[in-house]
Amino acid sequence: MPPQPFDLGQTLQQALALHQQGKLRDAEKLYARVLKAAPGNFDALHLLGLVKAQSGQMGEAYRLMASAVRINAQSPDAWSNLANVLQSLKRHDEALEATDRALQLRPGDPSVLQQRGNILLSLARPADAIASFDAVLRANPRQGEALFNRGTAKAALGNPAEALADFDAALKLMPQHPNALYNRGNALLDLGRPADAIVAFDQALARAPQHVKALNNRGRALQALNRHAEALAAFDKAVVVDKDYADAHFNRSHALLTLGELRKGFAEYEWRWKRSGMEGAARKLGRPLWLGEYPLGGKTILLHAEQGLGDTIQFVRYAPLLAKAGAKVVLEVQPELKALLSGLEGIQACVARGETLPAFDVHCPLLSLPLAMKTDLESVPAPIPYLHANAERIERWKPRLEALPGKRVAIAWAGHTRHVNDRNRSLALEQLAPLFARDGVSFVSIQRELRDGDAEILARYGNVTHVGDALTDMADTAAIAALADLTLAVDTSVVHLAGALGRPVWIMLPFVPDWRWGLTQETSPWYPQARLFRQPALADWAQVVAAVGGALTRFAAD
Repeated sequence: MPPQPFDLGQTLQQALALHQQGKLRDAEKLYARVLKAAPGNFDALHLLGLVKAQSGQMGEAYRLMASAVRINAQSPDAWSNLANVLQSLKRHDEALEATDRALQLRPGDPSVLQQRGNILLSLARPADAIASFDAVLRANPRQGEALFNRGTAKAALGNPAEALADFDAALKLMPQHPNALYNRGNALLDLGRPADAIVAFDQALARAPQHVKALNNRGRALQALNRHAEALAAFDKAVVVDKDYADAHFNRSHALLTLGELRKGFAEYEWRWKRSGMEGAARKLGRPLWLGEYPLGGKTILLHAEQGLGDTIQFVRYAPLLAKAGAKVVLEVQPELKALLSGLEGIQACVARGETLPAFDVHCPLLSLPLAMKTDLESVPAPIPYLHANAERIERWKPRLEALPGKRVAIAWAGHTRHVNDRNRSLALEQLAPLFARDGVSFVSIQRELRDGDAEILARYGNVTHVGDALTDMADTAAIAALADLTLAVDTSVVHLAGALGRPVWIMLPFVPDWRWGLTQETSPWYPQARLFRQPALADWAQVVAAVGGALTRFAAD
């Protein structure tokens, strides 16, 4: 019997039927057979590309689909499927162009509008994404995925209350949606409702126990409630699910450090370079990174600042130790700190960030030094003072401060507004005002940036002198801290400066403090002369100010 003639159309129909039944390998064979007979067949190219995409072979899927739309550019489905492939390949701009081609051919298609919105989210264009999701919802207000995605876009725009409303609406339609529950938890966390956020994360995890981001953010919510041991358990679970999940490792480091597990914590802290938003942040300096693996004996090491001014001041304490061990130490610091730190014991040179670096053999970021030096609570180096105010700066400021009567107290009540924890660590000057109605104390405001209303409040009190706008750099601030009888501040660089100078310093801490201050103690191994005043409950500055007030009265009387 002669062989049956090859029927291209029938074979294509058989392939499509197998494809629709999920029999991808069988369908792939028939699509390939069609293409062998007709290499330019649009349907076979498009649908074989779709099979490849469904099988995870995105490179091959792209080759086939791109060929298909070159042959027939009038198929909205082909453009939409090509957009999905390009999105998977992280070629977001091209994916957006493909959805636009699909919408030109089939205007208002809700699935393509949804797809376009998601691509815009990937391009960090949440406002434009909302316009796409709005278009979907105008056609169908009960489209749960569009509500969920619009909520995600609103959250990205920093509108957690509006995002929460969308997530709640989406969950009425899709109550089992783990990502909607997860994102609901994120919105609640952003709204300062960590206990409610934990409930949402638990609901997400009940539906998706391996949801690593829900595990991680559940830990963050527990941290926001000062429940660090429980937070650590959540981060532990997250890194079991995904051992390379940098965000969970980084958050785990903070939990360990807060609980006093410094060695384990600083080892985990090296994950900071791989966490979200930090890709590529680790400096490539053309010399080896040194983390304490071998003695430096005569080698030149560059120690470079990586975070805030306070972090730099806190961790330059290691530079003299390395110098005593035989290393030649070069410091690279923020320009505001160059004058202050140039006199640090044992260093060969101090350069400001952006200046030409001298030759060096190895380098280490300042916040990796505790790991390199194997620091634990018992071995925190605290050779206080390790910084000294410049004599000329002291002479410049002495007449102004010595003219003030009584005890001189330098004050700072707020950090930088861009700091991620500013709303928790800073207080309003008005909250501090009860301290000013006190005899025997002259207050010196070293607050560099005044916020709305601060100048008017300062002007009300004759015993408050504002010098913050006259400070040129941290060397000026150091001179004032050296001349003052006490520095009183929230957790900013000022407290590290006073601590490193060996001057009396009182630190007002939020209910959830930064890891370096621990959880309950009134003193710090980093600055033994410091005294810590802690919020007893979230946002309760009134109790802190009352405790400081009582201590100030006794201090003024001494």
